[in-house]
Amino acid sequence: MTVDGKLISGVSLLATVAEAGSFVRAADTLNITPSGVSRAVSRLEERMGVRLLDRTTRSLALTAEGQRLYDAAVPLLADIERVAGDVAGAAATVRGRLHVDLDPFFARLFLSRHLADLLERYPELILELTTREVAGDLVKDRIDVAIRFGEPAAASPVMRKLLETRILTVASPAYLRRHGRPAHPTALGDHACVLFRNPVTGRPFDWEFHRGKKKLVVPVQGRMTVSDVWTMIDACVAGAGVAQVMALDIGALLDAGKLVDLFPDWPDERFPLYALYPSRQHAPAKVKAFLNFVLERIDQLGPAPDARGRR
Repeated sequence: MTVDGKLISGVSLLATVAEAGSFVRAADTLNITPSGVSRAVSRLEERMGVRLLDRTTRSLALTAEGQRLYDAAVPLLADIERVAGDVAGAAATVRGRLHVDLDPFFARLFLSRHLADLLERYPELILELTTREVAGDLVKDRIDVAIRFGEPAAASPVMRKLLETRILTVASPAYLRRHGRPAHPTALGDHACVLFRNPVTGRPFDWEFHRGKKKLVVPVQGRMTVSDVWTMIDACVAGAGVAQVMALDIGALLDAGKLVDLFPDWPDERFPLYALYPSRQHAPAKVKAFLNFVLERIDQLGPAPDARGRR
């Protein structure tokens, strides 16, 4: 016999009848008619092929088979009700396991040093954090929310833009002393560039420059291609070449003179950060709480960096 929703509903109704002691009182509890209760019990008996209630015009009682079903089913029904209540509570209460898929740069820059605050704020929350270059399958991998830089693929699920950061073209003073400062983006063809691999395509990102509505794509070359933002920044500071970096978190390096913004007159290229999650319907409270926490951390960064990357 296949256990489905109708069978569970029938067994639950039988338990109500047994506890009420009559169809009339059970009908009042269930907000249906006594005849409706009687028909539902009859359908359950027909489906199971056994009589579950002995009834007369004055009284009713469970048969031996009915009592056996009642004794076994009531604890299970109570468990179902408890679990259903817990699941329904997920819409209002921040608790349970939250699986987050994170961009590694975002994890280190924004989140890692704040995780203790998040867990202290929500003591019933259990975090499972995955960091990798490319976001996983949100449904297959049971990911509640992913945080990713760049425009999502067209087939991505629900998207929410969290911020946009400027793209700066930078080099160290030591590199510029050796090779000179390019006067225009088109001069970069004569310079060593530190390239960054696009984790989706496997190829280095194109170098673009934006000023208002004008867009310039410049072919560049270099002997170093990396897939880690921090490696690229450290190599650039050490004089390995010119790099294109997100303005986030390099203000201190610019202020200290360790990096130089080469083209402040091309200030308009932007790179977005998105939150991705499987469905816009009935988002659990834990997902909403996590995204609000992330937005709080972003707000703490202050205004968007200006043409020199400062805030």
